Amino acid sequence: MDQFSQDPYGAVAGEDGAHNRNDSRDSLFLMADMRVPGASSVLQVRVRNLSAGGLMAEFPTGLDQGTLVEFDVRGIGWVPGKVAWSAAGRIGVAFDRQIDPMLARKPVGTGNTTPVFVKPVLPRR
Repeated sequence: MDQFSQDPYGAVAGEDGAHNRNDSRDSLFLMADMRVPGASSVLQVRVRNLSAGGLMAEFPTGLDQGTLVEFDVRGIGWVPGKVAWSAAGRIGVAFDRQIDPMLARKPVGTGNTTPVFVKPVLPRR
């Protein structure tokens, strides 16, 4: 591949993953676990948008561009990636592989009805 060749996902060779910002992003509020490979701690972060190629998360201290990270996204599992940018308390991460972001939106529960303890109690008039 020359420096302008593309892989099957449309990524240009020789770039850091931040190049592919044309993926449709799904704005959402989702909690996810994050870790830096080799570190013993797992941090919980707020994911603000998610696409097939990456995500944006709140991360107040920031991380250096190029830092390897992994996210445990609900419905998807652990996804490795690399920090593409870090600014104003947020980080952008380019995943190492494509995901289906709609899996993160699937309902967690399997019930067909709302449990009684969730329904509001309304007084009769």
